Amino acid sequence: MKAHWWRLDPGGALVGLLAVALSMTPSLLPRPAFFQGVITALAFLIGYAVGVGVWWLVRRFVRWRPTAAQRRIAWWVYLGVAVLLVIVLGFASVGWQNEVRRTVELPEIDGFDGLVFIVGFVPVVLLGIALARAVRRLGTRLSARLGRGWGATATTAIVVGSTVAVVSVVMFGLDRLYLANNGPAAPWVTEPMSAFRSSGPGSEVEWDVVGRHGTAFLGGGPTAADIEELTGRPALEPVRVYVGQANAPTVEERAAIAVRELERTGAFDREVLVVATTTGSGWLEPQAVDAVEYLHGGDTAIVSMQYAYTPSWVSFVFDPDAPVASSVALFDAVRAKWDTLPEERRPQLVVYGLSLGAHGTQEAFDDLDELRARTEGALLVGSPNGSTMWRTLTEERDAGSPQWLPVVDGGAEVRWLSKPGDFHALGPDWQAPRVAYLQHANDPVTWLGLELIWAEPDWLKPDERADEVSDSMRWIPAVTALQVVIDMFMGESVPASHGHNYGDVVLDGWQAVTGDGELDEAALARIQRVLEGYAAVQPVGSVTE
Repeated sequence: MKAHWWRLDPGGALVGLLAVALSMTPSLLPRPAFFQGVITALAFLIGYAVGVGVWWLVRRFVRWRPTAAQRRIAWWVYLGVAVLLVIVLGFASVGWQNEVRRTVELPEIDGFDGLVFIVGFVPVVLLGIALARAVRRLGTRLSARLGRGWGATATTAIVVGSTVAVVSVVMFGLDRLYLANNGPAAPWVTEPMSAFRSSGPGSEVEWDVVGRHGTAFLGGGPTAADIEELTGRPALEPVRVYVGQANAPTVEERAAIAVRELERTGAFDREVLVVATTTGSGWLEPQAVDAVEYLHGGDTAIVSMQYAYTPSWVSFVFDPDAPVASSVALFDAVRAKWDTLPEERRPQLVVYGLSLGAHGTQEAFDDLDELRARTEGALLVGSPNGSTMWRTLTEERDAGSPQWLPVVDGGAEVRWLSKPGDFHALGPDWQAPRVAYLQHANDPVTWLGLELIWAEPDWLKPDERADEVSDSMRWIPAVTALQVVIDMFMGESVPASHGHNYGDVVLDGWQAVTGDGELDEAALARIQRVLEGYAAVQPVGSVTE
């Protein structure tokens, strides 16, 4: 008898239901109902696939088969348990999500939006099962015509080819979408009239092709008058140099333009010269770049260049070498010019990167020793899990220090900060050049790695867990990785001091690396208040990077 399309495999349904329950447990950041539905659907499909395999083995070795009546009873029991479980989990998830919301200082919710959950859950489950059954039918037909071995080979080839084709179409679509988004400047951004900015008078960088984030960087930031008003001290007009991806075809050519722009603007005569690696889309975080300019009275130069126009997660998946190549080319070109200057006239040469920019910055150097030998400081913010230097240093942390706030060699050369005061807690013996990491215990960008699929991370173990991580969060094979993937889209949808937001501590980072600019506590407090005013919570799912 032909099975109806809606009939589920018993083993798959049972394990899938268990996966549904596990997927509702809390993770690092609050999850809206729609994203919870997507996670639960993916978890169900993974559990379903596992259950199908287990049930196939059971049937191979167990001869007993239930009668039709027994199967009907079993399915009615299953349906009742599933409905009851959904109701119980609906209430439980509200409590779990409120627990997470309290850790990130968000107001609590008073109910579960079941309809929105279903909108995220049902289409993904139906599509997943439909695709799996289509592949199975294809394999059966090909095996009948070609034989089992050739049929399996042909099915695999067709599935792989189809997957490659779909991915290629998606890649092309994303590329077109973000290329269009990389276009002209936002309406509120105006072309700079200052000779101290790229695209300003005398600049060879064309404004119309510098990219959306490039125009925001060059057309924004504090003026000398803004800085003077805030700090109460004389200030210079900050130098900002930026070269868009469309300004030149290769990273080497863009780096050469950047150095010529630094020379034109007098950047090498400034007190601090920051070589910044952008995020995937070419974005430089306004709080970070503004902070160093306020701190040093505009006696600064910041240079950067675009290597892509897609968000960081797209750039990392499809071209992970791009941020590294861009960082290497720019830093090497700037350092080559910096080396020609008399030592007494050289600006303090520091590097900076946020998220994928932090990854590119770190990968430009072999290890911590080379980073400190070739720069005069580094500020690395929200480092991704795959960065080699970050992983090496974290693994070499001193005994007793947690993974989310490691201590390496007592903090002699490199330190981590999650909240104000973390740097100072290790004492004054921090050798220059200083390397500073800003890292939150609930930043999904930092904790999402492949090993999260099969191994419990140290940061979730009871003796290393931070207060910012829910006590109810537990590591679950595969499921936790799915949860943290969704958390990445929520990383900027929480207040500063949590997730992937670092506006509350970026001033502390710059002070540690470059000095306090000889400002008094009152001036520093005023700068801090201004920077914190930038940190409006982003819309759910927004991807600025």
